[in-house]
Amino acid sequence: MEIIKVKSYRELSFKAAQFVASQVILKPESILGLATGSTPEGMYSEIVKMYHNGIVDFEKVTSFNLDEYIGLGGESDQSYIYYMQHHLFNHVNIAPSNINMPNGLAEDIDKECLEYETRIAKSGGLDLQILGIGRNGHIGFNEPDLKFEARTHVVFLDEQTIEDNSRFFDAIEEVPKKAISMGVKTIMHAKKIVLLASGAEKAESVYKMIYGKIIPELPASVLQLHPNVTVICDEAAASLL
Repeated sequence: MEIIKVKSYRELSFKAAQFVASQVILKPESILGLATGSTPEGMYSEIVKMYHNGIVDFEKVTSFNLDEYIGLGGESDQSYIYYMQHHLFNHVNIAPSNINMPNGLAEDIDKECLEYETRIAKSGGLDLQILGIGRNGHIGFNEPDLKFEARTHVVFLDEQTIEDNSRFFDAIEEVPKKAISMGVKTIMHAKKIVLLASGAEKAESVYKMIYGKIIPELPASVLQLHPNVTVICDEAAASLL
């Protein structure tokens, strides 16, 4: 596991964008695993700049997002498909047919999970997975649990996650209680992983992820077992390292 400490969120965002751009430049048909939330926003902004400056081309790229709220679709500005369109997809030349998002409005959610996992497998697997980390150590929406979930599945969001995500909604009661998420096993099969962490509130989970025991109660700790993980964190998130 490589640890990159940077001084600011802006520097973190640029460094992360460089990782994504390098992957796509070296392999134009890359399969990218993408994340949402406040931390990757700056990275997407930098990627869009790189695209408009002619540095990177997404024409042959395929993307798979980590997760989506159950019950929200593209018409909701709190859905992750809306987030991705707003921050990245509408601003680069990725083909709409190459964009893969879990469908939070699917009539049969279990079938949706299985089909999403099948699409990932048929693509050949993820070349690069971008991750954030929750205050409780979750990756994707894989919450602390008694076991590591294997593949794409339905998750019930922890109170901590609901509280943290409520800042994006008008009221905490509006935050969905369930989501579709790639499982830990799916994430661990990515060839490369880049995890982004920003802010003092992430410092403890970052420390435990790197130096703690590998336990399902801190899902991110399993990344210690992956052969190619880079952690990019700003000074606040790295304050306990």
